[in-house]
Amino acid sequence: MRFRTFGPLLVLVPVIFGSAPLGKALGAELGVRHRIDVMVSAETDAPILSRLRGAKGELSFTVRLSANSKENKFFGMLRPSFPDIVVPNDAGKPLVQQIKLWDEEVCHQRRGLPKVTVTQLRGHFGEGEGRIEISAINRRIGVLVPPDELTPGIKLDPGSDSFGLFYAFRAQTRNSRLNVDLKIYPIDCFL
Repeated sequence: MRFRTFGPLLVLVPVIFGSAPLGKALGAELGVRHRIDVMVSAETDAPILSRLRGAKGELSFTVRLSANSKENKFFGMLRPSFPDIVVPNDAGKPLVQQIKLWDEEVCHQRRGLPKVTVTQLRGHFGEGEGRIEISAINRRIGVLVPPDELTPGIKLDPGSDSFGLFYAFRAQTRNSRLNVDLKIYPIDCFL
């Protein structure tokens, strides 16, 4: 009889204490903040790689960002620009090395990833007659398809690097064959 009464208590004790998140057991709740990095590369068949290796150029683009939670609300357009790009001789090297684009300073409840969309990409490479102009935008309802269409939201495989676990998305231009890769890092923190 004693064994039957004691047995269920052994089973219930791990269930009661094991189901609480680690943060609550320590007196704090585990939250998250996000960091977004960007990198720009060219496809191996990109016109700038076939005709302008070693040429100088510049790129700028617009990223629409929505990151809302109870603790922090952010919506806006980020406009990074890179004025001193040199087209690499090796097709495997990026035009713009990975760099931080945006970082949340406030820890908040887990509510999914921020919504990020690259909406336009502009720039030029080279000088004189060989100069290549880049002007890519998203397709919009009711407007003709742009000559160099920018396709955002291409989901890449998640991974991890020296900063931690990340989720990656790509925006790619149709004719100029450039890629803007966005990496979203969820960083654990205490609320």
